Amino acid sequence: MARWNSLTKPPGSLGRLEELVLQLALAQGTERPQVARRSMVVFCGDHGVTEEGVSAFPKAVTGQMVANFLAGGAAINVLCKQARMETLIVDCGVDGELVAGTVDRRLGRGTANFVNGPAMSAEQVERALENGAGLARGLACDVAGVGEMGIGNTTAASALFCAYCGIGPEEAVGAGTGLDEAGIRRKAEVVGRGLARHAGVSDAVGILGAFGGFEMATMTGFLLGAAERGMPVVVDGFIASAVALAAGAIDARVMPYLVFSHVSAERPHRRLLEKLGVWPVLDLDLRLGEGSGAALAMPVLEAAVALYEGMATFGEAGVG
Repeated sequence: MARWNSLTKPPGSLGRLEELVLQLALAQGTERPQVARRSMVVFCGDHGVTEEGVSAFPKAVTGQMVANFLAGGAAINVLCKQARMETLIVDCGVDGELVAGTVDRRLGRGTANFVNGPAMSAEQVERALENGAGLARGLACDVAGVGEMGIGNTTAASALFCAYCGIGPEEAVGAGTGLDEAGIRRKAEVVGRGLARHAGVSDAVGILGAFGGFEMATMTGFLLGAAERGMPVVVDGFIASAVALAAGAIDARVMPYLVFSHVSAERPHRRLLEKLGVWPVLDLDLRLGEGSGAALAMPVLEAAVALYEGMATFGEAGVG
């Protein structure tokens, strides 16, 4: 904080912008953090739990949205162009044929229904974690954003929230893609059945395998791999935050590398952030996913670093 306190402003007057730069500097291991090279990684996969009627949209929408991402027609494409971010679309297990232009890290055509058994096998979880870590190691950027696409993954995220934090489904379930109150109650009941089915699972990786998705497990590996190489990651909304919860449960050392972009309109997200003990950069009532909040937060990081680098010190300005 020495440089911040030497700049022409009252100490601490830039608030959390100062904290962001400090976090980036510590993550990158330098007094001069960099955010010029930045990428958005969108992890995509389908979920067997959609069989339980937990989503307002059919599973086929996942593959359709992947095609939309590649065509440049989605919100995340617009936001990444605005934020000057490279966009990678990773197919971790969409229930359909591989679409040309995606990064192929497929582990199957969607997970199993976690109400009936584990969503993923132990081997699939291990491969997903390795796939994600490999992506992080090979990414040529200073800071990355992460987002997701997968019909049914808010249900999986709610189940992970419950399992890792010991809370009930009624506290962890929201509207997702637009469920009404009856739909939310049905989703909570499905999560409750899943929790009962996997009540004996207590280890962090086992919980991820019981409830998570291929895209969620691959993102978990990405967060762990990014921390290993000293690359900060900007986390999107509720689902990505549930993944951060999983990554932190596997290895708590990952947490200082994660910037939480926003608190979403998904009902349990604020509580999840409180459980993690983190603060969000933005609060815009978003509930889109795709990495949209992470892309919107990236210019805030850029502005914070620009202030840190560009402002004059008291000595340089002849002030005081």
